[in-house]
Amino acid sequence: MRVLNTEKIIDPLAQAVEQALCNVEPAVLRKLEDAAKTESGKEAKWAIDKLIENGETAAKTHSFACQDTGLAVVFAEVGQSLKLEGMLLCDAINEGIRRGYKTARKSVACPLSRVNTKDNTPAVIHTEIADGDKLTLYYLAKGAGSENMSRIYMLTPSKGRDGIIAAATDAVKSAGANPCPPVILGIGIGGTMEKAALLSKKALLRECGKPSNDTEVAALESDILAAVNALKIGAQGFGGDVTALSVSAEIFPTHIGMLPVAVNIQCHSSRHAHLVFEGEEK
Repeated sequence: MRVLNTEKIIDPLAQAVEQALCNVEPAVLRKLEDAAKTESGKEAKWAIDKLIENGETAAKTHSFACQDTGLAVVFAEVGQSLKLEGMLLCDAINEGIRRGYKTARKSVACPLSRVNTKDNTPAVIHTEIADGDKLTLYYLAKGAGSENMSRIYMLTPSKGRDGIIAAATDAVKSAGANPCPPVILGIGIGGTMEKAALLSKKALLRECGKPSNDTEVAALESDILAAVNALKIGAQGFGGDVTALSVSAEIFPTHIGMLPVAVNIQCHSSRHAHLVFEGEEK
């Protein structure tokens, strides 16, 4: 049996968070570079070039890629055969987040009093039991500008595939320039209201531009991307060919009388990390 003292995840998580906040996902930068080559709008092309420059400068100078360093979202996959010891896993994760955000903007506050917690905790933690004997952590920085524009649609089954595309397009159209396009879309389809929302957030962990392994879902992703880009909102709302860089969708079986669709919008400043902890054999 492998045993992991949770205190051992704190410093690696803190370092990963600090690094992530200064480095836009490489696949996003590649997508932006591709967009710069094909964008026909003069103002939008200028905006995309500035976004690329910003991402490169942040990485070189170890500066924050965006002033909104976000609320920390962590997906924790705990191997069923792994034994955890020491402090509670959630406490260890929050300590890692606390240290990782030491010099970053503190953006977490009580929803009622609006009193700031002053250390960017607590993180939003989703825990899942998985096969094996490892602990896997996925960290995602989620800024308010994009998260505020996310939507849930409780469709009737008759709306079908076209309804899903229309929901995603409606969410992006309603958002306009607010989430700092070009955006990345995470789409959750099925389950219940909260399951669809969780799927949409989890979809954002996939590498930007990587299609689903399910050919039917991949085709849907492609069609949603085309429909969204046809809106011509463009980079930073200047109008143009590229409103979204990619679409990632995750599905889950649902009730015969429901078709939940969640659209989670991520800005171009996509920052996340992936860590795996094995523990010690005992």
